[in-house]
Amino acid sequence: MGSEPTSGPLDSRLATRLAELRTEQDWSLDDLARRTNVSRSTLSRLERAEISPTAALLSKLCAAYGRTMSQLLAEVESEPPQLVPASRQSVWRDDASGFTRRSVSPPHPGLRGEVVEGTLQPGADITYDGPPPIPGLEQHIWLLAGALEVTTGGTTHTVNTGDCLRFRLWAPSRFRCTSPTPARYALLVVLP
Repeated sequence: MGSEPTSGPLDSRLATRLAELRTEQDWSLDDLARRTNVSRSTLSRLERAEISPTAALLSKLCAAYGRTMSQLLAEVESEPPQLVPASRQSVWRDDASGFTRRSVSPPHPGLRGEVVEGTLQPGADITYDGPPPIPGLEQHIWLLAGALEVTTGGTTHTVNTGDCLRFRLWAPSRFRCTSPTPARYALLVVLP
């Protein structure tokens, strides 16, 4: 299931984090083996950093712990990289709603903030129903181009090029592009 013995500090930190996650869940190695269909001995060797996990094994563990692989790996990075080259910034597109999201400065367990570039096509209207994933999340929206209407906490704000809207997110929100050109903005997110 695993590859050759580990050699790097990342592998050791990953092994330690996997053991911590199992302990946090109050699972024995046998419990985890049943949940992942991975042998107890493989799991034990993995947690002692005697082997490196394969992608398939790591995927099974991530599913058991309710994490994405990138979340788990971000948890074991020693220090956040200071430079995030444009080529390494992930871009997600929702063509149906006319929204593009670039993770300019992605989240990292050692940092409280992140920077996102958002682009809404003319007429795009996105509502985030329900409570926010993290109540009280601090957001700063600096509109770089176009016009945007942002509703949060029952109040609607008209944001024009150059304006900055800042708030703590406690309730559903809505973003609507009100200009004939795309609305492009920098979103700074700070954990409470």
